[in-house]
Amino acid sequence: MTPSIPVTTSRLSEHLPLLDLLPENHPIAWVRGGDGLVGWGVFATTTVSGPNRFADARHWWQEQLSKMQINDSVHANGTGPILFTSFSFSPEDASVLVIPEVVVGLRNGKSWVTWIGDSPQPVLPQIAPAFPANSITWHKEFDEDNQWKTRVSHAVSRIQGGEVEKVVLAREINVSAQSAIDPRKVLHKLSLEYPSTWNFAISNLVGATPELLMRLTHGMITSRVLAGTISKTGNDERDLALAASLARSSKDLEEHEYAVRSVADAIAPFCKSTNVPESPFVLHLANVMHLATDVTGALVETLNKVDSFSVLEKLHPSAAVCGTPTEKASALIDEIEGLARGRYAGPVGWIDASGDGELGIALRCGQIQGNSIRLYAGCGIVAGSDPERELVESQAKFAPMKSALS
Repeated sequence: MTPSIPVTTSRLSEHLPLLDLLPENHPIAWVRGGDGLVGWGVFATTTVSGPNRFADARHWWQEQLSKMQINDSVHANGTGPILFTSFSFSPEDASVLVIPEVVVGLRNGKSWVTWIGDSPQPVLPQIAPAFPANSITWHKEFDEDNQWKTRVSHAVSRIQGGEVEKVVLAREINVSAQSAIDPRKVLHKLSLEYPSTWNFAISNLVGATPELLMRLTHGMITSRVLAGTISKTGNDERDLALAASLARSSKDLEEHEYAVRSVADAIAPFCKSTNVPESPFVLHLANVMHLATDVTGALVETLNKVDSFSVLEKLHPSAAVCGTPTEKASALIDEIEGLARGRYAGPVGWIDASGDGELGIALRCGQIQGNSIRLYAGCGIVAGSDPERELVESQAKFAPMKSALS
């Protein structure tokens, strides 16, 4: 097939706040600390599902690329045509793929615009959008917290019985509003309160994840693993003491080790060398602290066709969102969790024409449907988990989205 659809990338002389550029319809975003990518308009979109969804997504992306005549004068990570992806946690649910008509990027002081089609370079908006107030109602089922603690207790007993080593359980909150919920308003609030997280919006899944599942660029893989959490008090002295206790907590260190090991084992076949720090560091966010480890690896040059899809297929689901061993933890989730995760806890982010990309785990997020949104939070359960502590942790993990909606 002769490429017939022009795709042009040009450098921009001005650096406009990315989130201010988003339109009301179908806003797409992947932004951290002001840098990242935003997109709008839909050139092409599809859904994939089933056990081969990552391979099917690659095939569809390559089909779309074969139609394109790419003129990229910037040649940076994230330029050219971009595929935004939001994969489901479970293979049975639908994963969403979107190629925007226009993408604007900003990284390290350099900005650019990519557009698809024969039209001239798009004119970018100069005025930040205004968001009217929207009354929010929180819906809570009778005895919901006790039901959650019962599930945690059940999981702990199964772990202590030797069935699994770790399992991650999720819960949900349903929220309704007086008028349609605007993902742009949610993104703006999240970016202000959680600038060190990756703020994302794809097909009405919106959130601020602190966990980078994988960054693949120029033959290097990076993954930020988070597992082990403690709430912050707002008192600096007290929070420093809590951070120290988190770093010494045998329960949290055990949970973290399972997650790190699952990521390191998943990327090892692709890499000639990997770097796994011996001890985690404590990542401070606005409301919580996490044990965190940055795992890195250098790809084997002789391996062919190693791209983001290849790595995702091995990485997901990691122990940070599923458990250990994976198959047994997944079966236990299906048995006792009691909800459909959809795209919560699935890979979310972007992939470029070379197969490089940056994808996080869809955490601290919600799925918007008109005037309602469903929020999700999850906790890693190990043998030493306490149901009351896990309840408090889950409530802390709802805080970013609660604040963004309030």
